[in-house]
Amino acid sequence: SAKYALCDFEPSHFPTSPGFTDVLCEACDQLGWKVPTKIQIEAIPVALQGRDVIGLAETGSGKTGAFALPILQALLETPQRLFALVLTPTRELAFQISEQFEALGSSIGVQSTVIVGGIDTMSQSLALAKKPHVIIATPGRLVDHLENTKGFNLRALKFLVMDEADRILNMDFETEVDKILKVIPRDRKTFLFSATMTKKVQKLQRAALKNPVKCAVSSKYQTVEKLQQYYIFIPSKFKDSYLVYILNELAGNSFMIFCSTCNNTQRTALLLRNLGFTAIPLHGQMSQNKRLGSLNKFKAKARSILLATDVASRGLDIPHVDVVINFDIPTHSKDYIHRVGRTARAGRSGKSITFVTQYDVELFQRIEHLIGKKLPAFPMQEEEVMMLTERVAEAQRFARMELREQGEKKRSRNDDDDTEEAIGVRNKVAGGKKKKRKA
Repeated sequence: SAKYALCDFEPSHFPTSPGFTDVLCEACDQLGWKVPTKIQIEAIPVALQGRDVIGLAETGSGKTGAFALPILQALLETPQRLFALVLTPTRELAFQISEQFEALGSSIGVQSTVIVGGIDTMSQSLALAKKPHVIIATPGRLVDHLENTKGFNLRALKFLVMDEADRILNMDFETEVDKILKVIPRDRKTFLFSATMTKKVQKLQRAALKNPVKCAVSSKYQTVEKLQQYYIFIPSKFKDSYLVYILNELAGNSFMIFCSTCNNTQRTALLLRNLGFTAIPLHGQMSQNKRLGSLNKFKAKARSILLATDVASRGLDIPHVDVVINFDIPTHSKDYIHRVGRTARAGRSGKSITFVTQYDVELFQRIEHLIGKKLPAFPMQEEEVMMLTERVAEAQRFARMELREQGEKKRSRNDDDDTEEAIGVRNKVAGGKKKKRKA
């Protein structure tokens, strides 16, 4: 049958695993999960035996399923409110994990609540008062509720998950995590998932886990096999023209473009829109609703280009990203792995292209050293790129004007509106729409 292979936890497959109930198998089936990923094969049987788990796995490896399924199975066996807590480093990741819990647990009425910053605390307090089964939270806001929300505590908690633990600790949430560990029961199951095993993660492991089983899927840094990785070496002043050239060359794909700053993300989004591309930004200076809005438009394929800062490089699962472009090269080589991990997920293929200017050579060499391979150059027609420079220069001028206008609007209205509204200068660029490609 096409049932999720986890449901056939046969003795041959997992000798000591008790398997899942039919309800969860059907949920996996509906999500189109046919075969368990490596981390799921390693971690789920151990988790079902009631052991603590440390999962080391690269991004896009199916970690969420590896902890969500055992938690839901345990919840079915002993139903209880405030049953599990999942800690994550970013808001977007929290919403995504919540979606997976809802999808897997919809037929058994699982309720989950997301507790993150940037959203009204009052409505969150009301949601917590309803005592959901699963709370998915960023550490800072959760501590806030534990200290200030009357009647809310986690004294009955049975499961704690720390997802992307290396990043939770890198973002200096250590004191918050310590506070949380102090107020939840000692007698619980703990799952710690991390892409890398840093000293901080080892320290956390000693503090939080009892006799854990380590499930490592890839201990060395690596990118997925089905990912075609390229670089282009370009003079920094023509970066925008090269970007437009590549978007035209690979038209029909969906793109994720990484920039190093919020401002550059916004500027490049406006530039591309002025040239007729459906581009949408996602960065830390946008309000939470706007960030989710951008993400949803891109997920729903209403926009084909998502421009993002590293806020979107970890953990976000957008199934249909065909091409990742590193418009600004990441300063930390490990961020490269996470960025390009947004494409070629779950067995699909994908492309990544990294822009290397005269100032980035050393950073690029570090990336090649980390992944242990030399990247090929992406084939380009330089003269075609140069033909675009005039139109791009005009679009740059409009983008700068719009950025200025947005800044002034923001100051006068003092709100954090952004992006989708055209501010009167859209489509004034010569040529308007992007040129049609010859078949």
